[in-house]
Amino acid sequence: MAAILCENCSGQYPYTQVSQPLEISCMLLLIMLGKVFLDFFMLQVKQKKVKVSFMGYFCVSLALLDFILLMSISFIFYFEDFALWGVRFTKYHICLFTQIISLTYGILHYPVYLVSGLDYYMTIAQTSQFPKRGQRLLYVFAVVVIWISGFFCILKVPAIHEELEIQNRFSPYQCPLYASVQSYSVSCAMVLLIGTAVLACQKEVTTMLLSVRVVSFASEPVLMFSNVSNNNGTCFKWQLLTRLLICFLGTWAPFVLLQIIILFLGARIPAYMEMNVPWLYFINSFLIAVAYWCRHHDVELTEEMWSTDPFVSWKFCFMPFNNENTEPSDKPGRVIVIC
Repeated sequence: MAAILCENCSGQYPYTQVSQPLEISCMLLLIMLGKVFLDFFMLQVKQKKVKVSFMGYFCVSLALLDFILLMSISFIFYFEDFALWGVRFTKYHICLFTQIISLTYGILHYPVYLVSGLDYYMTIAQTSQFPKRGQRLLYVFAVVVIWISGFFCILKVPAIHEELEIQNRFSPYQCPLYASVQSYSVSCAMVLLIGTAVLACQKEVTTMLLSVRVVSFASEPVLMFSNVSNNNGTCFKWQLLTRLLICFLGTWAPFVLLQIIILFLGARIPAYMEMNVPWLYFINSFLIAVAYWCRHHDVELTEEMWSTDPFVSWKFCFMPFNNENTEPSDKPGRVIVIC
């Protein structure tokens, strides 16, 4: 499969084409090696004791698919020209497989984020209504359906096979890759929403940051912010939004800054690189924050309730810090405490 002609697919598959030489096969191998390492590194360093979720299973499936792609192109790169099960493989198939993956990744952003958002909206304020085994099977089924649907939508397009022949015949030294419009629009929307929230809560955020103190809690250095309780529903929503922003940006601020730089420069990242485990966990934290914001009235203050996000602790967005046994600490920690 090669690139789809823009005139044949501009409406249904809106991608930005990036032409690169076929010698890119070595670079593709190195990029996938780095991506697979990053995927499994993020899966390893995340908190282990978190509630099962659709996004968690999808991240694992993405890491495994990237690993399979890496093994495939490594095998082809090493043997260069060989036949397997009656099919001849050459270095051109490195580009072919990468294009298939890029096109598939590119159309899965919306469905993955939609399913994950609905999952958190329905389960964020309560323990699972399903038995653990049943819930896991449901998530596995959803992940498999999404991947099969994505590959089917890409491979069923006749123009793909036609363009493959044209590409192989007239442009043997180029490997067009694609940047997903879905990912670009999601990045724009997230930066816009985060920026709007920061501007709306600018006064509250500034006040809380100026009141920060470093204390020792449970033998761990933490950040403590001042808290003014307010029973008014509207004021509480704004206070909660401020706390959610601080917790989210306290972990993902570098990632938000990177998105702003990419959008400002107009850089178009190929889809096979753009969808990765760190990016999905970034989106995951954003969706959790939105779910907490939308269902804050239903949140139950239980310990099991907070083991949702592998990287961000949202506990103190709802539970005020109240401990008399706090001692000054010289080293700031990574845990953000709202009080």
